Amino acid sequence: MIVLDTSALIDFFRGEEKTWEFMDDDVTTTAISYYEILSGVKHRKARKEEQFFRRFFSEIEVLDFDRKAAEEASEIMGRLLSLGTPVNSMDVLIAGIASANGAEKIVSRDSDFLSIGKVSKFDVLVY
Repeated sequence: MIVLDTSALIDFFRGEEKTWEFMDDDVTTTAISYYEILSGVKHRKARKEEQFFRRFFSEIEVLDFDRKAAEEASEIMGRLLSLGTPVNSMDVLIAGIASANGAEKIVSRDSDFLSIGKVSKFDVLVY
């Protein structure tokens, strides 16, 4: 399973060719990315974009943040803090969800995931 971070989803929606190779049957995203995208759409009051994203998110698996994901995220953040490399909490929550659900890879444009990849069980591809 491949988890797409918010930045990868945004780039895909913008037509970024680098993201096309990751779009296959085993691609998922997280409730955190769902939140990040919809909060931006709602802020701009972009009704057509909101309809588009709601349709997209109804067709892709959206992994939830639950107790297991919280446990995994806390482990990841604990390791990062021990190394002196804290990163954005939202990215750690996404990584916790990915880890709790057995993801093999996270795809992102965000370099915070390089640090996360050093303390996680999955591969990170930052393009």
